[in-house]
Amino acid sequence: MPEVLFKVDLNKPMEEQATPGHNRWHPDIPATVSVNPGAVFRMECKDWTDGQISNNDDPSDIRDVNLNRVHVLSGPVWVNGAEPGDLLVVDILDIGALQESEWGFNGIFAKENGGGFLTEHYPEAAKSIWDFHGIYASSRHIPGVKFAGIIHPGLIGTAPSHQLLDKWNKREAALVATDPTRNPTYANLPTADSAVLGKLQGAEFDRIAKEAARTVPPRENGGNCDIKNLSKGTRIYFPVFVDGAKLSLGDLHFSQGDGEISFCGGIEMAGWIDLHVDIIKGGMAKYNVTENPIFKPGPVDPNYSEFLVFEGISVDEFSGTQHYLDAHIAYRRACLNAIEYLKITAGLTGEQAYMLLSTAPVEGRISGVVDVPNACCTLWIPTSIFDRDILPK
Repeated sequence: MPEVLFKVDLNKPMEEQATPGHNRWHPDIPATVSVNPGAVFRMECKDWTDGQISNNDDPSDIRDVNLNRVHVLSGPVWVNGAEPGDLLVVDILDIGALQESEWGFNGIFAKENGGGFLTEHYPEAAKSIWDFHGIYASSRHIPGVKFAGIIHPGLIGTAPSHQLLDKWNKREAALVATDPTRNPTYANLPTADSAVLGKLQGAEFDRIAKEAARTVPPRENGGNCDIKNLSKGTRIYFPVFVDGAKLSLGDLHFSQGDGEISFCGGIEMAGWIDLHVDIIKGGMAKYNVTENPIFKPGPVDPNYSEFLVFEGISVDEFSGTQHYLDAHIAYRRACLNAIEYLKITAGLTGEQAYMLLSTAPVEGRISGVVDVPNACCTLWIPTSIFDRDILPK
């Protein structure tokens, strides 16, 4: 087993860990450990809510979750010799659940507290607990399904520079200003409420907490991309914006459907991840990777070969309004079509089907964006995850 460089106690919040991590992005958050290029090491991670969700049948913890606490990340890891303009090469060697926590959760956030992709249709909180059986997951809250997971970090990235952080904050504040009372909000702006910034305290904590970006969206540094195929065997090339790169990660998922549509999200879990790191000097300019990481997926994937596919187009389901090549609306319509179908063929409630699409390894695709006025998005559901035949007869 590789050396554990970041260890967690699941009974303590992140700020009380022997080595605290963080839940904001800022270049001045101090590194927790340093490694040389070529190093292989293990990082342990708490679940993204910092232990707010319990293994029970009561969804009130999902309803009342403190979203200013998320995402608690392990790190930052300082990579010796990494400088702005380099590419940080990260190999995910292996990943799994902590032995004392072989379960995960999924949920629907209440509309007034986070919401989700389909919050106008499903505004109330719900929860599903998933038990792990080797590579498989099943839930007492969504009967009749069992599937193989693709364990992956929902969030992994490098620290932003001061200039990049300032860019993030300005553009997201401008978006929020277009409709400041919108619920859910257009973006989550910096707040000191529930911030965790490693071992920082006092005036330095106060300064950074007011500037640090929330970890909710993906950005140029990677971050919360929620790519289900970013699993073991994957190699990621991250732009380096600060000395040491300052790599951080968390938000581990046992499994996830493309889009992570319920927002609470895939099957959220605590776990561990083994990494190998290296550096390509001057790699950002050499390969024109000036913004956003690139990655090569690993060879590990559930072997599902038969799917039932649902289409959606760019027509609003409430008003019937035609939109121009809107893939967001088209994918929403595909998801809603699948949910309505699964109510009949799989005997699920709408909430159960919604959570299933967020957790099972469904494939989401932009199938067409040139045939005006409709984009066509499709949702591919593996049929063998069900204990019954769900095909039309």
